[in-house]
Amino acid sequence: MKWTRGQRSENLEDRRGQRAGLGGGRLPLPGGRGGRMGLGGIVLLLAIAYFTGQNPLTLLGAMDSGGGQLPLDPSAEVAMAPVQESAAEAERADFMSFVLDDSQAAWQRLLPNYRDARLVLFRDAVHSGCGGAQAAMGPFYCPADERVYIDLGFFDELSRRFGAPGDFAQAYVLAHEIGHHVQNVTGTERKVRQLQRANPEHENALSVRLELQADCYAGVWAHSTARRDILERGDLQEGLGAAAAVGDDRIQEMSGSAVRPEAFTHGSAEQRMEWFQRGYQSGDPNACDTFQS
Repeated sequence: MKWTRGQRSENLEDRRGQRAGLGGGRLPLPGGRGGRMGLGGIVLLLAIAYFTGQNPLTLLGAMDSGGGQLPLDPSAEVAMAPVQESAAEAERADFMSFVLDDSQAAWQRLLPNYRDARLVLFRDAVHSGCGGAQAAMGPFYCPADERVYIDLGFFDELSRRFGAPGDFAQAYVLAHEIGHHVQNVTGTERKVRQLQRANPEHENALSVRLELQADCYAGVWAHSTARRDILERGDLQEGLGAAAAVGDDRIQEMSGSAVRPEAFTHGSAEQRMEWFQRGYQSGDPNACDTFQS
């Protein structure tokens, strides 16, 4: 992808020098009413299951029922230290900053009432408006403070363990989380949460539709990059590869489990690629109505 190096967005908060204290409060994870597990959360959940020998679907179910909440002491002091980074990490931070500004500039053109989200870079653990979070959650969006949270180390896992390398795979991750911010701005996120509370038997199906719409919104931004000729050969395939890598069926297969569509929370690899492509081909947010399809 063609991009400008060495610049940091005014909407980027670099908290990599902080060490968040974990203690008493709680943050609900997937399916909860606070922060959302990002598209990468389920990927790292599988990594946890791999090393602990636990079934990732069991872990996910425990989180949905409250058993996977992370402890956090909101009053804990946060240690501050200068950010130390390798040249590769600095370039990755610059790239995330570029994608943040580029994607939000596109949404400012598309939505008259759009307001910018902020991106928080952290290491290991972080305090958010939704509570405390650890890097094992993967990238996530918090509607309470309208921030996307990313530990840059996630992209190493995405590339090495799950076979989704490349800068545009990373761009897709952030564009998907910005897609959740678009849902917050438009009121879709709030309406879906209300429907989930009213119809708990449809909670997973509604979550899938929400996630697929965020994938489509990521494709809408990708369309804008193609029109401006900043995509390079292979970029689209990298984005599609990342979407497929975090499909629920791929996660279940990698865990050694049978594919169970009723347990999906993000959508299959095919669905995720399909909706990303819909957004990419149309460039129109109106083509992203996953709730009527």
